[in-house]
Amino acid sequence: MPVAEPILSLQGLRKSYGALKVTDGVDLEIMPGELHAVIGPNGAGKTSLVHQICGTLRSDAGRILFEGADIIGLAVHQRARLGLARSFQITQIVPGFTVLDNVALAVQGRARSTFRFFRPAAGDPALEGPAMEALRVVDLAGRADLPAGLLSHGEKRSLELAIALAQSPKLLVLDEPMAGTGPEETARLIDILSRLKGRLAILLVEHDMHAVFALADRVTVLVYGRVIASGPPDAVRADAGVREAYLGDEAEAA
Repeated sequence: MPVAEPILSLQGLRKSYGALKVTDGVDLEIMPGELHAVIGPNGAGKTSLVHQICGTLRSDAGRILFEGADIIGLAVHQRARLGLARSFQITQIVPGFTVLDNVALAVQGRARSTFRFFRPAAGDPALEGPAMEALRVVDLAGRADLPAGLLSHGEKRSLELAIALAQSPKLLVLDEPMAGTGPEETARLIDILSRLKGRLAILLVEHDMHAVFALADRVTVLVYGRVIASGPPDAVRADAGVREAYLGDEAEAA
């Protein structure tokens, strides 16, 4: 059988601000259908790495291969059209719009239609069908007619995930989706992501170690912009260098 090629391959990715190296020769591969977590202490360069992958920050050196093609020179919208989506930053939630219409905006954007002439999704099968399917995936179908501003914090996180999914991504980049959520909301998001595993590739940047070790197929540890370990969760958790640099007692609690 042919060996699957990575959907995303980072090769020697570098970004510096003067003497400060925020990514320092990062190599990383994500396979189709894999949930790959990136962890590390504050200031490790995780968000800068996400910005470089998604095109909001220009790299100084290195390559970003998406399905084998170098996309390092492409703009954010060009990467999105290829199938690379970043949750929570693809579009702003419109509080006065219904939950359904927020997702329908993303469906319309996927079709490259102008938002200027946006019509409510209700009654428009081309918008309502895909939008409702994305809401079902994140367990928000029952809230479709509610103004988005009335959702809880955790539900807004789920809505942002639905907005990303509505764009039919091949790779979904999640930058700390559990941030600010309580235990019940975190458990709900873990359940949603576990059901998404295998349907598309996911890059998860997260501080919640319980979520990371419950979900990840592989884990990469970033410290001071450099990869210090990468591999299966159990191997990374047992790595002495990782425990010293970052996990410590969290490895026992996860």
